[in-house]
Amino acid sequence: MKLYLKIWRQFDATSKGEITDYEIDKVSEHMSFLEMLDLLNENLIQQGERVIEFDHDCREGICGQCGVMINGRAHGPLKNTTTCQLHMRSFKDGDTLYIEPFRAKAFPVLRDLKIDRKAFDAIIASGGFIGASTGQAPEANSIPISYETAEEAFDAAACIGCGACVASCKNASAALFVGAKITHLAILSQGKIEAPKRALSMVKQMDLEGFGACSDTRACEIECPQGISVLSIARMNLEYMKALTFRK
Repeated sequence: MKLYLKIWRQFDATSKGEITDYEIDKVSEHMSFLEMLDLLNENLIQQGERVIEFDHDCREGICGQCGVMINGRAHGPLKNTTTCQLHMRSFKDGDTLYIEPFRAKAFPVLRDLKIDRKAFDAIIASGGFIGASTGQAPEANSIPISYETAEEAFDAAACIGCGACVASCKNASAALFVGAKITHLAILSQGKIEAPKRALSMVKQMDLEGFGACSDTRACEIECPQGISVLSIARMNLEYMKALTFRK
């Protein structure tokens, strides 16, 4: 395929960025989206130009680092798919693709398509630890957890922290991310001891990092590559209100 690419180029966090046009051909439909960018970078190297920088690590859809906006959608056109899992067979010969970094005040652009996600790390760190024994593994039935509860916790724990929820929200809200992290531990026996403190601390840190408020447009749920439900946001609100009551 031959494609026309319009890619955001920005030298560093303090520089003014702009959309730059590129043409690329000999793109196989079997390539992943990141392999297509690799091919473009090989061409740029041969031409003596600066390569396009983008984040990636696992290329298996589990680390969340690869996220970019493709034609205005976080991670591209496919549902429940990260950018690294997206293949070029999702596009047609002659297509024009707009490729930009995730946009949010709390996600400053470092260079080109690379953003700084340290705000997410700060929220996770604010949540602290769980009061679980680190000694010998407990007997399997000593802390009975139903299948339904375990599955609900796992659904929330599937969040990979990519930031698609923030990038797709008109308010740049991190409510789905924080909700998933709070829900994961709040519904398990091991996480209940610190649940009130965790809810208060993580919500406070989310606000301090400059994320916007949730206005329930549910764009986050639609664009989340792991399909995290907005019910996690409801759980976050519940745990937060319970924590305020507990504190009083």
